[in-house]
Amino acid sequence: MKRLRTGRRSPLAALIVLILGLSVTGTAYAALQPKATPGTASTTVSTQDLQEGRKLFLANCASCHGTDAQGNDTAGPSLVGAGAAAVDFQVSTGRMPLAAPGVQAPENRDAVAFSDEEISAMAAYVDSLGPGPDVPKAEYLDVEKANIANGGKIYRTNCAMCHNSSGAGGALTRGKYAPSLMNVEPQHIYEAMLTGPQSMPVFNDENITPEEKRDVIAFLKDIEEGNSAYGGQSLGSLGPAGDAMFVWTFGIGLLIAVAVWLGKKAA
Repeated sequence: MKRLRTGRRSPLAALIVLILGLSVTGTAYAALQPKATPGTASTTVSTQDLQEGRKLFLANCASCHGTDAQGNDTAGPSLVGAGAAAVDFQVSTGRMPLAAPGVQAPENRDAVAFSDEEISAMAAYVDSLGPGPDVPKAEYLDVEKANIANGGKIYRTNCAMCHNSSGAGGALTRGKYAPSLMNVEPQHIYEAMLTGPQSMPVFNDENITPEEKRDVIAFLKDIEEGNSAYGGQSLGSLGPAGDAMFVWTFGIGLLIAVAVWLGKKAA
């Protein structure tokens, strides 16, 4: 008993307990964390297409992301585990290959230099390097099956603080911005939610289900088509800026007019 009490007072006892605690916590986290869903793009194309995708990658992407796609500290991040959806989104919207370094890769559809087949081959090659999110299935892009009201609720909870309540986009910190979501392909909206490009958080299928992603897309397309002005008059869909301009122009002007009228009546 005396030896046991002495051991408890030892300076190494706290260190041993800390190491054991960290080991147990790390083991539990590794066992319980959600598993990444393997992509399927690399299994739906031929070996020849994968080889073609690798050639395209080495010619157009390796200068930044490395010949093994593991990235480097100064140019581009690792693409191992990025998945086919990330490649399709970045390349199909003209964001990649990046034209010049900057705080954010801008969309440039006129700069898309690859065919759909070439993009699919590159996406399949990157997908073959490690499991990652795959491109969405057609059923999750069919807005006819969607619940627009539910999509609006999900959008306002998760997206409106950056992209504006009407999807018009907005400014972020350090020169970055949330782009407009108008006239964006449904597949690219879905892929952005799934992969979290730039400063956007990742909304995997456990955060927002595929059906809910479809609802969000339907909500945005409903706004785009001008079917609804949620919350009243859109005022240019500029959010608080439009409201403030309306209040200042008409509200303050009306108050001034009333003050002048009262002054003249008193005189």
